Amino acid sequence: MAVAPPAAVNTLRAPRADRAHTLHAGAWWLWALGLATAASRTTNVLLLALVVAVAGYVVAARRTDAPWARSYGAFLRLGLAVLVIRLVFAVLLGSPVPGTHVVVTLPEVPLPHWAQGVRLGGRVTAEGLVFALRDGMKLAALLVCVGAANALANPARLLKSLPGALYEAGVAVVVAMTFAPHLVADVARLRAARRLRGRADRGVRALLQVGLPVLEGALERSVALAAAMDARGYGRTADVPRAVRRATAALTLGGLLGVCAGTYGLMSAAGSGYGLWVLLPGLAAALAGLRLGGRRSVRTRYRPDPWDARAWLVAGSGIAVAALMIAASHYAPTPLDPPAFPLTTPTLPLWPALSVLLGLLPAVVAPAPAPAVREATA
Repeated sequence: MAVAPPAAVNTLRAPRADRAHTLHAGAWWLWALGLATAASRTTNVLLLALVVAVAGYVVAARRTDAPWARSYGAFLRLGLAVLVIRLVFAVLLGSPVPGTHVVVTLPEVPLPHWAQGVRLGGRVTAEGLVFALRDGMKLAALLVCVGAANALANPARLLKSLPGALYEAGVAVVVAMTFAPHLVADVARLRAARRLRGRADRGVRALLQVGLPVLEGALERSVALAAAMDARGYGRTADVPRAVRRATAALTLGGLLGVCAGTYGLMSAAGSGYGLWVLLPGLAAALAGLRLGGRRSVRTRYRPDPWDARAWLVAGSGIAVAALMIAASHYAPTPLDPPAFPLTTPTLPLWPALSVLLGLLPAVVAPAPAPAVREATA
């Protein structure tokens, strides 16, 4: 006889993702930005690999079959390409890190006197390669975190949740974000069609033959989207007093500058002391400006996405990862940023690693995607 689970277990169990149970898109972006902040605070290759693994596991567990969810693989390949390019530059152009372990010596090209400090070829050291590997992995981890947010958050629902003052800019950003996933889907569809016709789908010639239909489809989609937006009255604004407009512009511009400066301070080691104190006033000024700027918007929201307890848990997990990693960079800077010279074996610090593992919480509490339905055909 099957025993029914208790009510507490049913309450904690993640529901299926549908119209009634959809996680707020802003929660996914806060979670991803928290992981990206944690990745920016370290050059330890083991911690960076752990951040990438956490983001990939959450995407694999909570990704749907929507077109924008298929772009995660493209971000992974982009991160790998960035890593390879960084290593190639370190081999050809040298590295600022001194080294004693010579891996290979390339023929050096003599340069004129005005190009002093730049070299082509020469000695390639292991220390320089390790330094380039760490820099490349940090940038690749940032791209993977952005790709995770792009694959998990619905761009249309993110636009729906934007304040009225940012609605017009949000339309442009969301359209740009939606363009890349549809482009990836069109390329996959056309390559599959070429394989079914017995044609090659790899190589430069196949890429050129696929590129024209992809660009044509993107142009048709953009024209249709512009016509649909114009028919629905996008761009209408209400009249507000001039003093309110000036106050809105001053608060929004000053607040966003403070947010940018504070975010840079939090993500860089040099400005960690003033980052939080600049970020909080800037955020308050920006919110006040957005509140005033919302008076110009004449639109209404149909079925707004609620910010429930699961959204708080997902966003809070990313914020906790960022906060704990920033704190770890103060009391244990050496494990998070090991020196490239002399060469040392990377170690995985315990508490920063456990902090990164908090990013796995969305894989448990976020609504689970519905299983794919496969129709049997005769």
